[in-house]
Amino acid sequence: MHMASKKLTRFERARLIGARALQISMGARPLVEIKESLDPVDIARKELEKKVMPLDVRRDK
Repeated sequence: MHMASKKLTRFERARLIGARALQISMGARPLVEIKESLDPVDIARKELEKKVMPLDVRRDK
């Protein structure tokens, strides 16, 4: 039986950041403190880095 890695692939990472950046640009409240950049992509990256992003990846078995 193959166990799926807990590490995100570059495609999963890009998809999560893009989806969350869209939410932020449409008015969703950021879950991290914003200091330097107001760019939604930068905010989404920071959320992913701090592991507070409210999105999840589901992989097919």
